[in-house]
This record gives sequence, structure tokens and C-alpha cells, in this order.
Amino acid sequence: MKKLILDLCGGTGSWSKPYLESGEYEVLNITLPGNDINEWLPDEPGAVYGILAAPPCTMFSLARTTAKTPRDFNEGMQCVESCLNIIWTCRKESNSVLKFWALENPAGFLRQFLGKPALTFNPCDYGDAYTKKTDIWGYFKEPRKNPVELTDEQRARCAVNTRILPKISGSCADKRAITPQGFAKAFFKANK
Repeated sequence: MKKLILDLCGGTGSWSKPYLESGEYEVLNITLPGNDINEWLPDEPGAVYGILAAPPCTMFSLARTTAKTPRDFNEGMQCVESCLNIIWTCRKESNSVLKFWALENPAGFLRQFLGKPALTFNPCDYGDAYTKKTDIWGYFKEPRKNPVELTDEQRARCAVNTRILPKISGSCADKRAITPQGFAKAFFKANK
């Protein structure tokens, strides 16, 4: 029987991709959990092996300019709360099955609600050639780093947020939100 991974707000499934590709896991990619967590929970929440959560950073991002569209923490926290409720439900239903859970968001205002993250990293810490300071909260084993040195051009692109984005359909924000594959693979190796 395959181990079940929930990929909450998984979008492209980039973070859970190594789990799926291993063949040992079933991945349930839930794009945007709403307030009614019962519609998103598997039939047996106690059978969930691991949870990856990446709620939208729109309202928590330091890059957000509030002149045109004000920051709305209530709106931002709705999805975060849904993710945490799913994690809570799966954990309380599980005697020992839930081995890890992690919730990520770019370093920003979410820290004011969830406190100090267990891990903060840049994608270049795990082999991807760009920076984007990212926080991870949860219960997990820290992935082993595999740092890469950025070129002057790569550093300059990151400084003005013009790094080369993945060639997939979607907005620039969607492309920037994709979990870096170096980190996803390192997280998988540490949390099997």
C-alpha cells in the first residue's frame, strides 16, 4: 500500500513531485483548501503519511504594494487556517502515521502570525540558481543543503526580481511561486 502525501495549495505539484516519481507514495494535490476542511480530507485522515502546504503569499509578501490593493490579512489567513486545520485533523486522527508536515511561504508577514519558522532558506542553498528567502514551519527533518554559487548576472537578476522563470502556463506570480526542484528533492530525501 502506498503512503499518502497531501499537497495542500500544491498548484503544479512541484514540491510533491519527488514523492510521486518515487512510486512509493500516492499524492493528493489539493489546489486551494476552503473553510470546509471536510470536503478536502481523505476518507481516513489518520492514514496520511505527510503533508506539504504552500498557501498563497499574496497578502503576506513584503513585495506587495498596498497603494492599489490593500493588504487583507483576514483573506490571507483563511487558506493558512484551512491548511493548519487539515494538518491538525490528520495529526489527531493518527496514532503514529503522520511522519511530517511542513507549511511554506516566502519570508514576510506570515511570521507575525505563526512565529519563528523552523527553517528559512534560499533556493541557491539547495542547488537552484536564484534567491527567494522562504520560511518553513512544521514538524520535519531538515533537508541537507547543496549550495550553488550565483554568478554576478544571477545575483543582479534576483536583486530586481527578473530571474528566468519556468516555461509553464500561468501568470508571472504563478511561475515565481513554484517550489524549487533542488529544495523539493532535498526535502524528499530527508522526509521519506
